[in-house]
Amino acid sequence: MATIFQGLAAATSVAPSNSFDSKKLLLPSRRSSSERKSSFLVVRSDGRVNFNLRGRRADQLVTNAVATKPDASAASTASKPGHELLLFEALREGLEEEMDRDPSVCVMGEDVGHYGGSYKVTKGLADKYGDLRVLDTPIAENAFTGMGIGAAMTGLRPIVEGMNMGFLLLAFNQISNNCGMLHYTSGGQFKIPIVIRGPGGVGRQLGAEHSQRLESYFQSIPGIQMVACSTPYNAKGLMKAAIRSENPVILFEHVLLYNLKERIPDEEYICNLEEAEMVRPGEHVTILTYSRMRYHVMQAAKTLVNKGYDPEVIDIRSLKPFDLHTIGNSVKKTHRVLIVEECMRTGGIGASLTAAITENFNDYLDAPIVCLSSQDVPTPYAGTLEEWTVVQPAQIVTAVEQLCQ
Repeated sequence: MATIFQGLAAATSVAPSNSFDSKKLLLPSRRSSSERKSSFLVVRSDGRVNFNLRGRRADQLVTNAVATKPDASAASTASKPGHELLLFEALREGLEEEMDRDPSVCVMGEDVGHYGGSYKVTKGLADKYGDLRVLDTPIAENAFTGMGIGAAMTGLRPIVEGMNMGFLLLAFNQISNNCGMLHYTSGGQFKIPIVIRGPGGVGRQLGAEHSQRLESYFQSIPGIQMVACSTPYNAKGLMKAAIRSENPVILFEHVLLYNLKERIPDEEYICNLEEAEMVRPGEHVTILTYSRMRYHVMQAAKTLVNKGYDPEVIDIRSLKPFDLHTIGNSVKKTHRVLIVEECMRTGGIGASLTAAITENFNDYLDAPIVCLSSQDVPTPYAGTLEEWTVVQPAQIVTAVEQLCQ
């Protein structure tokens, strides 16, 4: 493996580091890759699903994964500029654009090559870029994660895919002792521009070992940035920004969001790795969330609006560091905070976020911070029990009502 990457490093010219504005960039237009014609499953905004078979157009698809007005017509949506992609396709498009732009970008992981990855994020890339830049690895997370870190030290920009985030626990030593610390322990001699990404979160009856949420595991590692995508738009933008970053970035993807559909711009763009997204402005309470829970919150927000409440919803996106500027401005306006996460309650992202808000904005709070998290139990296999361990929209409605009393 070392010989392979030495040869690859010699054959490619390492592009100089590119700095970019902290705001989203619009770069020259570039069309998406070839149309996807295979069958896929589309998730609607009301939670229903639709099988789209080869050659058949799906009607009334969710074209905006944030929140659309109920009376928005399919015709007006179809006339908007851009192109529609599922979330996993948006990740692939962002990855492909960066591999076209920079020959030092490479991919490695289990079945990422000709199989196309466990969720087809890398489908077709091995045929286009070859087996050296899209490298299938043995089932040995500690080995290929360590190899990716070494490749980053030599000037490459590897993307390491974990087939499931839970499997990356096998590479925890490499991620913590090497990936996060080598820039510091080498006295700045090495940069580690690596992206570690993969699916996680509670799926549908995947069992405890395949329902891991590792945000809380990795958040304490110095030198690591963490982001969580939630829409096709920010999935592509965060992927591209993570690849261009000089820091090691862990990109969390949720297994149940891969089939979300959204219209994204034809122009190339990048999302800020350290910036939260204002999903819904409001006045009464700040709801902080990320990943899949964004949709549980937005479902609850509809009920809350009907009850006379005006919640402000923020997708924090950057799990480390937190965007305290956006969060703080919201807290100063609403004076109440509800955190909704799928992570575990003990030592989770919500606990760190609660501490950060208390330390920085305690004087602006009119009520204690409320945090809704998953229960501290292994995720059950039984579907009904699995739902009970994760925050549901009705719980969010109740929490807001109690918080605003």
